[in-house]
Amino acid sequence: MTTHGDSATHPGAPAVAARTGPAAEGDLPAGTTEADLPAGTAEGLPTQGLPAALAGLRAAIGAARFPLTLPSAEPARRAAAGLSHQLDDYLLPRLTRLDAPLLVVVGGSTGAGKSTLVNSLVQARVSAAGVLRPTTRSPVLVCNPADAAWFRQGDLLPGLTRTNEPSDDPGTLHLVTAPALPAGLAFLDAPDIDSVVDANRALAGQLLAAADLWLFVTTAARYADAVPWELLRGARARGTVIAMVLDRVPPEAADEISAHLSEMLAAQDLGAAPLFVLPETWVDGQGLLPERVTAPLSAWFARLAADAEARSAVVRQTLDGALAALHPAVTGLADAADEQVAAADALDERVRAAYRGAERTVDQGLRDGRLLRGEVLARWQEFVGTGEFFRTLEARIGRLRDRVVAAVTGRPAPAAELRTAIESQLVTLLRGVAAEAAENAYTGWKAHPAGVELLAPELAHPSDDLPERAERLVRDWQRGVLELVRVEGGDRRFVARTAAYAVNATGLAVMIAVFASTAFIPTGLEVATGAGTAVAGQAVLQAIFGDQAVRNLANKARKDLLDRIGTLLAEEAARFLARTESARPAAETTGELRRAANEVEKARHRSGLTRTDGPVLPAVDQGGPR
Repeated sequence: MTTHGDSATHPGAPAVAARTGPAAEGDLPAGTTEADLPAGTAEGLPTQGLPAALAGLRAAIGAARFPLTLPSAEPARRAAAGLSHQLDDYLLPRLTRLDAPLLVVVGGSTGAGKSTLVNSLVQARVSAAGVLRPTTRSPVLVCNPADAAWFRQGDLLPGLTRTNEPSDDPGTLHLVTAPALPAGLAFLDAPDIDSVVDANRALAGQLLAAADLWLFVTTAARYADAVPWELLRGARARGTVIAMVLDRVPPEAADEISAHLSEMLAAQDLGAAPLFVLPETWVDGQGLLPERVTAPLSAWFARLAADAEARSAVVRQTLDGALAALHPAVTGLADAADEQVAAADALDERVRAAYRGAERTVDQGLRDGRLLRGEVLARWQEFVGTGEFFRTLEARIGRLRDRVVAAVTGRPAPAAELRTAIESQLVTLLRGVAAEAAENAYTGWKAHPAGVELLAPELAHPSDDLPERAERLVRDWQRGVLELVRVEGGDRRFVARTAAYAVNATGLAVMIAVFASTAFIPTGLEVATGAGTAVAGQAVLQAIFGDQAVRNLANKARKDLLDRIGTLLAEEAARFLARTESARPAAETTGELRRAANEVEKARHRSGLTRTDGPVLPAVDQGGPR
């Protein structure tokens, strides 16, 4: 036999006009009076303050960003998008007009017979059904002609463009009217919740979140599927009012299957949801179910449409449930935003630690004598004198002053070679520590789930122009040392008398002093590596300037060099830090989210929406299947 699955039909119900402008504040549907409005919708409704609080929350959610790749990021992005849709599509417009018709969103799995059921309930082929899956088309909203203006103005689901014709564009909402559907009630046929098309599934979730009432359609073959239950649990958590249709049930298994589904509903705290069982049956030539099959469901909806108090109770329960669910959901977003900030801070710290290590290596290199090895040592020895000079310098320091003065003023020394050797040694050190810092920072990020997504191959190495910048840094420092000697020795007749050459020679000696330990006392290691020659440099400087002046010169020169190197390394680190800065959520995001959620929660408690006085839906006619 032929069952009542979605068979190919063509919509034939009258269409409404395309979207128009918003209705004037206070407008009522045609044929509706103030007495017909749901309770609590007249002037003075205690929901004042909620729209403003929700608008603030919407802005805070819109400003929240989760760019770093963390386990919580993608769920947070989906949650933020879902909350934004629910605020825009349902909460804000529904709070504005609580007296709008009750929107029943018909949802369910692929092939459950949703469109056939909607068509049968309104006694017209308003929603296209088909055996080909997935069916990609615009959702269909059907209402009584008297209620068309409510949905045509576009406050509800504002992101969907209203059309008066079927469309394959899921970004449109096809509006049709059906006189057989009672006023005060509207059906929205949503896409399949388990569609293989991502856009269809996303739209189905968006539409279900905009429902005053879910009519969830499943079948005897698929009622235990995981996807519907996941959505039902989410709806229960949001307080959405739900009714269930168990479709295509073989008569001989109706009692067993309906009892099992009732048990499953009760286990999920959904036992109060009305359950309608539709037997497997024929469809007529129009693709509609026999009226005797849908009669209990049609009668139930008719009673709901006729009872303004019941409709108001449904709206209030769903609205209050959705509002109550905002606080924990937004708290989750704030927690995820906190994780983003913490991850950005952790990534920054890994970079800063790597470059702090580089600065420590430089500082240690200036203190332990390693820079006095090799070429610098050889050029310094040539510049100051012979090995005999070093051996006898300490004993003859008292008689050395005149000899030194004569030496530095009477004949040139290989100063250029020494200066070049100092520059080369420093540049080599800087290139080495910069390369090591870049590698350490890169490795640190690579080990972090958020960092690996921010990396680029060039970050594993120093900047291409680092060697040139390092050379420029050293040359600028050397010029700074010479200027320091001029300033510090400005009142000394020696410097004044010997002019440029004395300044240059003395400056080189200061540079050599910077390369040794702070106290200029050579250890055995330092002597072995040539650092003992710094003692000779210190003696030369003391013979000219005096002990304290020497210390001041060396300390100032060392600080100047370290400051310049710190700036250079900070510029290298900035290549990493700029990436976290561009991805870092605003510092105030989490505070704004929590503050806005608290404001909504306070406004909800003041609103009077909450009801705890029993079921809000009409009882199911016991003559019908349950």
